[in-house]
Amino acid sequence: MVRCCHNLNDDGKQNGHVVLCHEEKLRRRFLLFFSFSSGILSTFPSYGKTKSKSPYDERRLLEQNKRIQKENNAPEDFPSFIREGFEVKVVAPENYMKSDSGLIYRDFEVGEGDCPKDGQQVTFHYVGYNESGRRIDSTYLQGSPSKIRMGTKALIPGFEEGIRDMRPGGKRRIIIPPELGPPVGPSTFFSSKQFEVFDVELLNVKDCQRRTIGFYSDVVCN
Repeated sequence: MVRCCHNLNDDGKQNGHVVLCHEEKLRRRFLLFFSFSSGILSTFPSYGKTKSKSPYDERRLLEQNKRIQKENNAPEDFPSFIREGFEVKVVAPENYMKSDSGLIYRDFEVGEGDCPKDGQQVTFHYVGYNESGRRIDSTYLQGSPSKIRMGTKALIPGFEEGIRDMRPGGKRRIIIPPELGPPVGPSTFFSSKQFEVFDVELLNVKDCQRRTIGFYSDVVCN
């Protein structure tokens, strides 16, 4: 898993890779979801005990996912999640990438400038979808982007990894496996471990400094 940002190389390509736990916006909920995508497909397995499924069963599940996602107006190239017992198979086009941590992502636009570092403030929009591809959360609809400081545990691990090597102006879809997602249990919004999918647009990155006036101290980002 890449923990730092690499600069663009000479041919303009980006090296490296990388939800909200809520810093200032704890009220935002991030749900989990399954969906379908057409075209040339790649499979990203998740592990667990399972009995084998026939190709017919997989085709039937994919067709069912596609139909449900169409009804929910899911975005193009949305991945499918096929459950086989405790194993989850992620089906997505070949233009999706998988990191060593298990995070799956696709860049729609790379953006320009430097990637965010720990202590810096990132401003971003995101759209979250439920398991059937239905949109369940959006900063666009809320009318204002989200702002957090990197490295302050304001983001769940998968989301922070997903934006860590993005550049301002970049747009990316992040598929977060359960092990990189939020905690689950009676005291949280989440009752089961499932995948999460977010479309993210990184707007800007700002440096931050701690300001102390008398006994008062805060952080200012410019």
